[in-house]
Amino acid sequence: MHLTLRQLEIFVAVAECGSTLSAGRQIALSQSATSGALKELEHLLDVALFDRVGRRLVLNESGRALLPQARMTLDAAREIERQFGLGDGSGPACIRLGASTTIGNYLVPGLVARYIQKRPNTGVDVRIGNTQEIAEAVARFEVDMGLVEGPCNVPDLRVEPWMDDALGIVCSPSHPLALSGKPCNVRALRGATWLLREAGSGTRTAAEHELLPYLDHFESVLQLGSTEAIKQAAACGLGLTCLSLHAVQDMLRLGKLVVLPTTLPSLSRRFYVIRHRSKIESDRMREFLSCAEQAPAG
Repeated sequence: MHLTLRQLEIFVAVAECGSTLSAGRQIALSQSATSGALKELEHLLDVALFDRVGRRLVLNESGRALLPQARMTLDAAREIERQFGLGDGSGPACIRLGASTTIGNYLVPGLVARYIQKRPNTGVDVRIGNTQEIAEAVARFEVDMGLVEGPCNVPDLRVEPWMDDALGIVCSPSHPLALSGKPCNVRALRGATWLLREAGSGTRTAAEHELLPYLDHFESVLQLGSTEAIKQAAACGLGLTCLSLHAVQDMLRLGKLVVLPTTLPSLSRRFYVIRHRSKIESDRMREFLSCAEQAPAG
């Protein structure tokens, strides 16, 4: 075999850092050695992997195709070393976790704390984005697993139910619908201004999935880019929103938001664990998932 793990390690470092200088610092090589190894790999594969843009190296189509395969191969090699007590322990000392926004902001901190109590010498790197962004990161092996709050249709991913999450329609206590003192009916809900996340967000998908079968459509929508912005806008009386009760506990306790009584049935959604089908599940990942199963239900 002509291809080496070290060449793949150098390639991944350059892809992540954008230059041979920064990549060399990351993997303890000189810039010249890093550059030479990269050229040797490109010569071996008979293809350029990067476009040279000024001083930066930007992955081209061939490089983008190789990157997830290289990450998968390196992960597998490191897991073999850990399994048999080889190596110097210089591989990743943490789990790379992707989480969609609500989960990342409101559930992951407690989950990580429980995991680190069990494995104090292991850390967790957390990447937060919307559901689609996290699914794509898992597919590219940029994170080891994802916890997401919306449907996931990215090929090659294994999607498994994690936990149910209770949703609530919330608004300012001074909102006219909250002041009426009566459960809000479908007509009033349909005619209200709704505060929603962007397309691709699990929170947006959940709101549409739970509400549109009853409302048919939203007559007025104000789109905001984060759950926190939506909460603040709702507290200011700008409209109604449908959010995880995990996300609004703080403002409910402070009295800045209230759960609006309605004639609709209880609302909920499912959270999911996603992993690449080719990803080797390490002991660390299994232990982290065990902690995740103990997460409080919504």
